[in-house]
Amino acid sequence: MAKIQSKKNSTKKEVILEKASKLFREKGFGAASMRDLAEHVGVEAASLYNHIQSKSEILQAICFKVANEFISHLEVVEASSQPTLKKMETIIRLHIRMMLDQYEYVYISDHEWRHLPEPYLSNFLNQRRSYRKRLADIIEQGIQRGEMKNIEPYVAVLTILSAVSGIDSWQRSRKSISAEVLEGNMVTFLIEGLKKQDLKM
Repeated sequence: MAKIQSKKNSTKKEVILEKASKLFREKGFGAASMRDLAEHVGVEAASLYNHIQSKSEILQAICFKVANEFISHLEVVEASSQPTLKKMETIIRLHIRMMLDQYEYVYISDHEWRHLPEPYLSNFLNQRRSYRKRLADIIEQGIQRGEMKNIEPYVAVLTILSAVSGIDSWQRSRKSISAEVLEGNMVTFLIEGLKKQDLKM
């Protein structure tokens, strides 16, 4: 997995990435300019180049920051001795928490990755395909162990990821329910959709 190298000005760079993720979500990557970003950060446009070279570099940093976090977490879950249902619950909770706590970063990673230049675009897509395949493998293991319904693993993965991406609507709403209720209800719904009905948790 490609890693974003830390620099002496990493604190300032993190501020830039945070402001950029919000700007890109609001205006779209293509419509946002470095001048727009400078205004959001509160610096002169020229001074941004002391910390980051281009919009593309910012997008790369955001996309791979999110991807690295998901993959690192998945590796820990894969190595654990938990039942497969518990593994999937842990993974689902991470996806939900990322959408709740790092919403702008995840939104950009999900929607603006198409603007990545090569070879970063191919790298990112390969990582995403591999990640989904590894999630499907966990579900396949659960089916073989009799913990999960006999469903198509890839369809289950797409359903879970699509459901979690729906938190975008909650983020844009008046948030009539709390984040805790949202997470709890969503986990229950998705896990029940995987679990064999006669299996005791």
